[in-house]
Amino acid sequence: MAGHSKWANIQHRKGRQDAARSKLFSKLSKEITVAAKMGDPDPDKNPRLRLAVKQAKSQSMPNDNIDRAIKKASGGDAEDYKEIRYEGYGPGGVAVIVEAMTDNINRTASTVRSTFGKNGGNLGETGSVGFMFERKGEVTYTAAAGDADTVMMAAIEAGAEDVESSDDGHVIWCADTDLNDVSTALEAELGESEETQLVWKPTTTTELDLDGMQKLMRLIDALEDDDDIQRVTTNFEASDEVLAQL
Repeated sequence: MAGHSKWANIQHRKGRQDAARSKLFSKLSKEITVAAKMGDPDPDKNPRLRLAVKQAKSQSMPNDNIDRAIKKASGGDAEDYKEIRYEGYGPGGVAVIVEAMTDNINRTASTVRSTFGKNGGNLGETGSVGFMFERKGEVTYTAAAGDADTVMMAAIEAGAEDVESSDDGHVIWCADTDLNDVSTALEAELGESEETQLVWKPTTTTELDLDGMQKLMRLIDALEDDDDIQRVTTNFEASDEVLAQL
């Protein structure tokens, strides 16, 4: 399983999403507002907004919050956020991609650089680690959506590229530009997905021991604690034994 998927599972076990619910909703709202401001405020006519709303709902964000975020963009009073991607290396040489939305580029760049430096990392230039990832669409379903063969057939018909099935559920991969169409087709066959998002999928991984994982988690926690940071992706790999000790 790819590093970012394992990290998502670690986040879930730690209960970080519940503990940081307010911060999570704030970041989801920002994505919705930016998507609505860049295109049509109707999710049915704006694929990016549709995905942003879908992601928010998968995190149990109230409809009132979603509506307010869309109206904020429509009202013309939304902040002028810029989307920026930072790349660098974390503890143990792990590749790290940081996606940010900010109204102050200098502030965010300074914070990200400082956070890397304080947590055993090194911020690099754009493209310094990006070649180790592919931009992909990711749709996840619980095991209750169907058996592996059922999900595989639905994914093939929807135009997906690959499926990873396990006892925990199903991860369906597609080209980033096909995510809206693929997720819509999958919904028609399998129902609502657990999560639908654009991700950076590692093409190569770096294995960490327990000490390395603990240091990496501190870096990721520090980055994600910043309001300007939307998502952090790494290419770590760790044994089940190491993950069990976290």
